[in-house]
Amino acid sequence: IIVATPGRLIDYAKQNVFSLGHVESLVIDEADRMFDMGFIRDLRYILRKLPPFEKRQTMLFSATLSQRVMELAYEFMNIADKVRIEPEQVTAERVEQIVYHVSRREKFPLLLGLLKKETEDVRVVVFVNTKREGEHLAGRLLQNSFKVAVLSGDIPQKKRMRILDDFKDGKLNFLVATDVASLGLHTDAVTHVVNYDLPQDAEDYVHRIGRTARAGAG
Repeated sequence: IIVATPGRLIDYAKQNVFSLGHVESLVIDEADRMFDMGFIRDLRYILRKLPPFEKRQTMLFSATLSQRVMELAYEFMNIADKVRIEPEQVTAERVEQIVYHVSRREKFPLLLGLLKKETEDVRVVVFVNTKREGEHLAGRLLQNSFKVAVLSGDIPQKKRMRILDDFKDGKLNFLVATDVASLGLHTDAVTHVVNYDLPQDAEDYVHRIGRTARAGAG
């Protein structure tokens, strides 16, 4: 069993560390995200190097399946089956959701006031839509003496794991993250999620607030 990003998988295959020609099953997780992150060319390369579809199984997993993902399915699969599981509830029942209607100019002062009220053993993830906005926001939080780090899609895995470990251990209390960076953010430590920028997609909102109330926690 190999778990890898598409680019690294191709890199090792080209070095003959293993052969894609002997793969029996391929699972593409977060299939929609793979398109958003620009991995479609790598995915097509991998699929073309696999044994014929009658000799292997391919599975696409995603909270949403766009038309582009379905086109890939019918291109590289033989009589593809679509399995849909409806969630019992859209968002976790024990997540308390609060909306603040403010102008863009008022967002940071409001965030600052809310964070200063929550000082006792908190782990806060603040979501933004772009890396640039994340770095700008983290800089302002640092200036206000908050222990904060940024998680964006281009951060090396080793540094990413160090940031997450510091977050779990309490060396950091605040993470500013983009949606791409949040995909691997699975920790029971998160107490609050702040949507500093509203996501473009409702599904992303569900993913974001799901970082807290993990496994039924409040």
